[in-house]
Amino acid sequence: MNLIPVIDLMRGQVVRARRGERGTYRPIESRLCDSSDPITVALVLRDHCDAHQLYIADLDALTGGRPQVSLLRAVQRALPQTEFWVDAGCADATGADELLAAVEAPPGRLIPVLASESMHSRKAFEQAFGPVGNDGSRPRDDRLLSLDRRDGVRLDAAGCWTLPELWPTRVIAMTLEQVGTDAGPDLDTLAALRCLNASVRWFGAGGVRDQRDLERARAAGASGWLVASALHDLRLPPVRR
Repeated sequence: MNLIPVIDLMRGQVVRARRGERGTYRPIESRLCDSSDPITVALVLRDHCDAHQLYIADLDALTGGRPQVSLLRAVQRALPQTEFWVDAGCADATGADELLAAVEAPPGRLIPVLASESMHSRKAFEQAFGPVGNDGSRPRDDRLLSLDRRDGVRLDAAGCWTLPELWPTRVIAMTLEQVGTDAGPDLDTLAALRCLNASVRWFGAGGVRDQRDLERARAAGASGWLVASALHDLRLPPVRR
């Protein structure tokens, strides 16, 4: 099981996310580190989890503002061996390419996340995730798709959930109402999505409380899980190298 720490950035600080209700987020209070500074938190999370990937949600961009480019650039430069998955509200392939150019990350170091809640047309989705390769048959591995839902409702104006043949090699099942809660991982949604495309590497998000939840997610077929609260509350032990 690939444990992927999550950093939620708002106005230059790391905040604690809960249920996707972004207007209520406050600077992180963590038992893991006494700071809301993004670089400090990123380093501590990486070391605690022995993580090779970190997920960053740029909440300024996700709530209609501009991406925190200088901060994203500084964080990725401070962790030169880490792959960053970044959701900065990209609505199409152009937005993803502009994010990569602005952050100036080395090739393969920053993977844009395009979320179903942010894409507004089927055309944008098809252009962002159409197959690549000379024969047009290889799924994309340089972008991630996040399939978002809240309270049982798909956030999906572009129809991303209904086109499994276009899903890239890595997809996140994002259950927003369980983010930052002790509700447990949403394994039902994971199972339903895996039935539609079992070749995808699936990553869940939200609800993990402890090591047992991670074991349940692995048994359900998840390749990894995005986690924040359980780490900051010290409910998951450090990963030993």
